[in-house]
Amino acid sequence: MEGIGLGYLGAGLGAGLAVIGAGLGIGNIAASAAEGTARQPEATSDIRTTMIIAAALIEGVALFGEVICVLLALK
Repeated sequence: MEGIGLGYLGAGLGAGLAVIGAGLGIGNIAASAAEGTARQPEATSDIRTTMIIAAALIEGVALFGEVICVLLALK
């Protein structure tokens, strides 16, 4: 019975870490994009495109982590 509680604890901690990691990653991307746009305003569209692609990849990894946590909780 103790193993079930630890599984739920692990799933909760894993989900929280996945969300925190994704938030930090996207925050760093946004900060770098704002700095790049301030330094080189003519490259705004290229910076924005790259930022959106990177943010989508980070969200994909975070979603993958959340799915793993849900599978761990339901096991």
